[in-house]
Amino acid sequence: MRTFKDAAMRVAGSIALVLVSIATPTSGAEPAKEVAAILAVDEVFVKAYNADDVDTVVSLYAEQAVLLPPGAPRAAGTSAIRAFFVVDMAESAKAGAKFVLGANPDGGVSGDLGWASGTYAVTDKAGQVIERGKYLSVSRKIDGKWRYIRDTWNADGAPALATPAADQKK
Repeated sequence: MRTFKDAAMRVAGSIALVLVSIATPTSGAEPAKEVAAILAVDEVFVKAYNADDVDTVVSLYAEQAVLLPPGAPRAAGTSAIRAFFVVDMAESAKAGAKFVLGANPDGGVSGDLGWASGTYAVTDKAGQVIERGKYLSVSRKIDGKWRYIRDTWNADGAPALATPAADQKK
């Protein structure tokens, strides 16, 4: 007859095995190389965004990805992500706004999942910083390429409010 202690040891061993298999990268590349590859996708994103290249930006997302932009509803799937970026990138291009990634982004990898986070700045036509913020993306390695599956960012401060016009007396 098995004792409770024997059963508990088997369960604990099974849990440990599952945890080790989750934490062990499934790709043959070193984790540092995989993190560098994920961070390189962020660089491609910024370059394409600033060039108003919607096709390249959307190609960085998995088919079922979810975009979580600030001040807007979530966009699920590449069709909705494309629709968001068509408008957002056109507005940025018209305003002359450019994204710049901050120094020292961070990232990690576990198997075919990875993440990246860091800071960004948005500059105006004159090169003046008009927004600073941070981002976080979760990616999955699909057919040998890292694709965003979740992507979000937000500004460090609240957007500047428009100054109301002075009340005019009639």
